[in-house]
Amino acid sequence: MKYMQTGGFESQPLMRLTLGLTLGLLAAFWVTNLALYFAHMNLNPASVVTYYRGDEAGFLPPRSPQSMLEVTHMHLPMFALVLLLLTHLLIFAPIRFEIRVSFIVTAFASALLSEAAGWMTRFWHPGFGVLKVAMFVVFQVTLAFLMVRLGWFLAAAGGPRARRKHGTHDRTQHRSGHGTGLAPPAGAESARTRPARGSSKTP
Repeated sequence: MKYMQTGGFESQPLMRLTLGLTLGLLAAFWVTNLALYFAHMNLNPASVVTYYRGDEAGFLPPRSPQSMLEVTHMHLPMFALVLLLLTHLLIFAPIRFEIRVSFIVTAFASALLSEAAGWMTRFWHPGFGVLKVAMFVVFQVTLAFLMVRLGWFLAAAGGPRARRKHGTHDRTQHRSGHGTGLAPPAGAESARTRPARGSSKTP
C-alpha cells in the first residue's frame, strides 16, 4: 500500500510483476466484456432496444427488472474496483495533468452511463439505445487505453535506464543518510548534546 500511495512501485520489481499480471487479467476481462456484449447485442441501437424491450415477432420477452437489477448489482462494484486500480495508477504516469483528469472522468462516467442507458432504454424510451452503444464503445476504448498506457509505463519503469536512475538515487540517499525512512533511536539526539558525566565542574 505504501508504494501504491506514494507512486514508488515503479522501482520495485515485485510490485511491477504483480501489477503487470493484474493488467493481464484485466485484459482478459476486457475481452470477455466485449464478447458478452456481442453475444446479446451489436453496435446497432435497434439490437439494444430488442434486447431490453423484447420483440413480439421474434418471441423475445423484455428484460425483467429483477434480472437487470442482478446484473447491475454485480457490475457496479466490479467496475468501481477495476477503474479505481487503473485510474489510481494513471495518477503517477508521466502524462499531462489535463489528460489524466479527462481519462479518469471519462472512465467512470462511461461505466455509469452504460449501465444507466440499459435501464432508460427498457423503462423510459427506446431512443436511449444510442446512448447504450456510445457509452459501451467509450468505456471499452478508455479501458483499453488505460491498460496499454499503464503496461507501457510499467515496462519502461523496469528498463535499464530506469534501473540506473533508481540505483543512483538509492546510492545517493545511502551516502547522505537520508531516505531510509527510519527514525533515529529514542534519545539519540539528546545523547549527542548531553555533556559527559564528570565533565561539568561545580563552582
